[in-house]
Amino acid sequence: MAANAIDQTRRMLSLVTYLRERPGAHVADVARAFGITEDELISDLDVLPMCGTSFRGGDLLDIDTDGDRIWWHNPDDVAEPLRLAADEATALLVAARAVATLPGLREGDRDALVRATAKLETAAGEAAGASARLSVTFESEGGVFAEVDRAISERKRLWLRYYSPARDELTEREVDPIRLFAVGHTYMEAWCRLSEDRRTFRLDRVAEIRILEEAAAPPELELRDLSEGLVQPSADDPEVVVEVGPGGRWVAEYYPHDRADELPDGGLRITLRTPDPASLKPLALRLGSDGRIVSPDGLADSARAAATAALAAYEGV
Repeated sequence: MAANAIDQTRRMLSLVTYLRERPGAHVADVARAFGITEDELISDLDVLPMCGTSFRGGDLLDIDTDGDRIWWHNPDDVAEPLRLAADEATALLVAARAVATLPGLREGDRDALVRATAKLETAAGEAAGASARLSVTFESEGGVFAEVDRAISERKRLWLRYYSPARDELTEREVDPIRLFAVGHTYMEAWCRLSEDRRTFRLDRVAEIRILEEAAAPPELELRDLSEGLVQPSADDPEVVVEVGPGGRWVAEYYPHDRADELPDGGLRITLRTPDPASLKPLALRLGSDGRIVSPDGLADSARAAATAALAAYEGV
């Protein structure tokens, strides 16, 4: 998929030059010249009108076809030398400087980025001065990301000290990393040697990390489809029932659930499933008087004890 996207991008860049020099070119001739089918060419032509020289939406390529010939109506309008607005130049410079500081970036790539940034600064003039007063600081998870990325590429096992908010504790474990992905936060999917199961770790909750000499050997696993989100409950997961008042109706919008029944006071009785019911304890504490856990009893008791302990701590202060 990635290779096809790269090939298509390269082809479309060449296609712009080709069409500029051949107004009214025949679809069949262009497809033959690029070694693609006419359907593939038409697909490219559907994308080109959304491209241009400004992200503000101006100067887009006005290209269309009647199925036989291809017409480019504004080649002269988009042939003018590219001019960056001050905010565009500032955004590019700030982003380039920030990326250049990322851990794990190949030195060759870092050097190339630094050289490109220097050229952009020269071209930007006064805008470069404004961008120098801005900076972006990446979260500390950047170093963790670099270590995980290296471990994946070298197929090495990792040692972690990991914070679990559901249990409010740090655990030490060895894991065989499988992949990195981002869904709101950045995560590592790995085979955990402590639980002997697949686990997902949020990088900003890794307190300490170390690459081990042992080779990573996760079992052959089918990668989960994350297009529907990180949390995808199974029908076999334990059931949790939560009742929320009007101020807690947002829970039904943020948590996948089996059903949400209206309550007389304007609240909801929400039934959901989770592989780890204890992970919902922070939700109960956050809801406060706007919600309560109906079942299971163990989770309700745990949340009640945590709330009591929190109140006692405040009273001590």
